[in-house]
Amino acid sequence: MTGHDDPWFNTYSIVARDPVTGQLGVAVQTHQMCVGAAVPWAQPGVGAIATQSSTNRSFGPLGLAMLREGLPAPRVLDALIATDAQARSRQVGVVDRLGRVAAWTGEDCIPEASHLLGEGFSVQANMMTHSTVVPAMAEVFVDAQGDLAQRMVVALCAAQAEGGDIRGMQSAALVVVPGDPETAVYVRDYDLRVDEHTDPVEELGRLVRLRHAQRISAEGDRALGRGDLDEARACWARAREEAPELEEMVFRQALSLAEHTGDLDGAVELLKAAFQHEPHREHWIDLVRRMDAIGFIRRCGLADELAARLGG
Repeated sequence: MTGHDDPWFNTYSIVARDPVTGQLGVAVQTHQMCVGAAVPWAQPGVGAIATQSSTNRSFGPLGLAMLREGLPAPRVLDALIATDAQARSRQVGVVDRLGRVAAWTGEDCIPEASHLLGEGFSVQANMMTHSTVVPAMAEVFVDAQGDLAQRMVVALCAAQAEGGDIRGMQSAALVVVPGDPETAVYVRDYDLRVDEHTDPVEELGRLVRLRHAQRISAEGDRALGRGDLDEARACWARAREEAPELEEMVFRQALSLAEHTGDLDGAVELLKAAFQHEPHREHWIDLVRRMDAIGFIRRCGLADELAARLGG
């Protein structure tokens, strides 16, 4: 093996492109720590790759480089496999920016091992408890609702429901990048890892829910920037409903509401909902004062006004 090899990332994964948004992503689970450091690779407007079984990490950057040059997923996969002396022990899934997919399962991958290609996606798994894991993942992904990240988590849940990895669960990861090739290479819509957990798929689903709520809240911020206050309020409300535990998100919404619209009553109501835990309350009020002190808040005296209404 080379220095890029990881012999035990035997796992199940999905690579996919969203036909509506063009987003590209990878989701994966395995019985080994830190799967997110080895298996998933993605670049905005380029493609996504899952490299597993006896994982060859070099497949990630090499494959993305070829996709970046415009090579379709099948040709990229052929090139990766042709140059690897240990291809028989590899498993790979590739999707390019146009939704073309390709996958490889080497003859020496530990059973049950297989892959299945669908419209804009590939699912692949090895060392599975049952042969039904891969078709179950494909079936539910096609019918799943939500954005690309949410649909890929549903596929992981289906794999686990069919028995998943014969060794059990330990870590999971999910990466989703924009489909626009003009996007900076470092931009990721989702970049989530569960490095060690008794139920990493469930925990990954929780993190996807929180991140999805953040993205909805950001839509509200953009609506406010356009002067569409009604749309901003609607997005912010949806985000709070989806992830009421995100105090920081509500805090930012309240400050935006107070600063840009002057609606102090509305801001205070949001802050009261966020400050349900008394020890946190004083810290958040102090934070507003600190932000005001360095000019981060453009509305003069906002910190004192909010603190007074909140009893701080």
